[in-house]
Amino acid sequence: MKTVVITGGTDGMGKALALTYLRRGDRVVVIGTNAGKGRALLETAAEFGADERVEFIQADLSTIGENRRVIERIEAAHRVVDILVLAARYYRATRFVTADDLEANFALFYLSRYLFVHGLVTRLEQADEPVVLDLSGPGGDLAGMRWDDLQFARTYDPDAVMGQCGKLSDLLAVGFTRRYPDSRIRYVLLHPGLTATAFTGEYDAVSAEIVAGMRERGQPMEAALTRILRHLDHPPTAPLSAFMQDNPVDVHGAPFSPEAADRLARLTANLLDRQPV
Repeated sequence: MKTVVITGGTDGMGKALALTYLRRGDRVVVIGTNAGKGRALLETAAEFGADERVEFIQADLSTIGENRRVIERIEAAHRVVDILVLAARYYRATRFVTADDLEANFALFYLSRYLFVHGLVTRLEQADEPVVLDLSGPGGDLAGMRWDDLQFARTYDPDAVMGQCGKLSDLLAVGFTRRYPDSRIRYVLLHPGLTATAFTGEYDAVSAEIVAGMRERGQPMEAALTRILRHLDHPPTAPLSAFMQDNPVDVHGAPFSPEAADRLARLTANLLDRQPV
């Protein structure tokens, strides 16, 4: 029996993965913000007798304290984590600042991923075939990175924010493999393709219309799930790999610069050092 931890696991692909592993007989820990969606997931699991193998943890992962609380809870309850799926994100048409005085997308889409992969590394190392799966969009150009304004304090563009957070996730993965060069953990960055999923967020009229069109054009959830499970069921041999749908992305090219990853790691460590414990 595997233990699978999924952030953003009450919606979309995270939820689909949670139910898939529960039906396989595995143990699943789902983290999400919405208590009602969490209860619905638990009820669905109970329908096929999986209620004793699923745990829902309600948490706002855009705050540092909540990330740390959840990680400590998982560490206390589970000696081994076989799979960590990072799926939490939330689109915001207007800039929002968290209780930690951080831009919300930066906090949820990037910083939460940083805290989880580093916070659960010892539990992952206990697994036979440990895998971290980040459902983001790997690749892209570093040229547009706002190194002096990572949280878009000066001018806020929601699409640019989401794109940059995806790039931060790439660099996080590079930094992770550099920090743990002898680790058995396989880190996979995957964009399974446009999918007819929840698209959770707060939209203005223009972005809401765009999202409606994306839902209509998106592939069925089953197609995305097949792509995802291909990498989780048969982890790549390389410490770090990336895919856009079925196409491998070169993780040794300029967009995955080790120097940029080191720079981000330093900035993140300094930011966390300034936060109250």
